[in-house]
Amino acid sequence: MATPGIRPATAADLVVVQEIYATEVRQQTASFEIEAPSLAVIQARWLAVTEMGLPYVVAECDGRIAGYAYAAPYRTRQAYCHTLEDSVYVARWARRRGVGSYLLKTLVSECNLWGARQMIAIVGDPLVHQGSVVLHQKAGFRRVGVLVGVGHKFDRWLDSLILQRPLGRGVTSPPS
Repeated sequence: MATPGIRPATAADLVVVQEIYATEVRQQTASFEIEAPSLAVIQARWLAVTEMGLPYVVAECDGRIAGYAYAAPYRTRQAYCHTLEDSVYVARWARRRGVGSYLLKTLVSECNLWGARQMIAIVGDPLVHQGSVVLHQKAGFRRVGVLVGVGHKFDRWLDSLILQRPLGRGVTSPPS
């Protein structure tokens, strides 16, 4: 597989984005959603992110969407306005080929340009999803905590691992 091309997601890409995410929701524990969101919900989420000027990108390999990533506000309260949370999902056929790394690197770069100061990653069921943990650690994220048993899916209690990475000047200076 060639190096993936990373570009902004378009409305036309959202059908594949929804398929990738729906598979994860239905079969895995990285997302704590129980029901896969419809295409209309995915479209609304994409619009909410892009209308804020935040990145929502896809990776293309061999003419196919291999994965997607986006950054969204970590929390809605005003004091959190400089902190973003990332989401990265890679199609099963494209895993272990560097797609996630390219997506996350692009996301971090674009969020730096946007002016964010911190990025949070929340990995559901981190013992099962070690690939996501390693991906984030290689991108400069550090573990900051574990929320034990906060999710229940597939008849199991699930943990969430929280990782954090400074962006731009981090907390070394006031925001502009």
